[in-house]
Amino acid sequence: MRIALAAVLAAAVLGSTSAMHGEILHYAVRLDAASETPSNASKGLGAADVVLDTDARVLNWTITYSGLSGPVTMIHFHGPAAPGAAAAVTVPVGGPMASPVVGAAPLNDGQIGDVRAGLWYINLHTAANPKGEIRGQVAKAR
Repeated sequence: MRIALAAVLAAAVLGSTSAMHGEILHYAVRLDAASETPSNASKGLGAADVVLDTDARVLNWTITYSGLSGPVTMIHFHGPAAPGAAAAVTVPVGGPMASPVVGAAPLNDGQIGDVRAGLWYINLHTAANPKGEIRGQVAKAR
């Protein structure tokens, strides 16, 4: 009886421990020209709400912006990089580029670790600023 009870308790503890590993993490992003590398004179501004579901391994986003030099031609998540540093595209944002831009993408374990460490940024590109008009670091919401 004691062995069976111990087995049931162990299974319950292991089950609850694995259930606690999944998290829903919220990030806030402020997008501006001063954060670009190098910075530019754009008056454009933007913001993004980013949600990382570590169980589903999915990143969800809503990106809003205004005041850019023209239509957005591309949006990307880049990383790993600290603020002010450049990095390769990690997740291209597809679909219509008109604000608000809503989407989701699956991530691998390395990408999840980089997002959690604050090493990703969002970059919005326009024809006048093909390397990026506004940028913002993906930072944990407070």
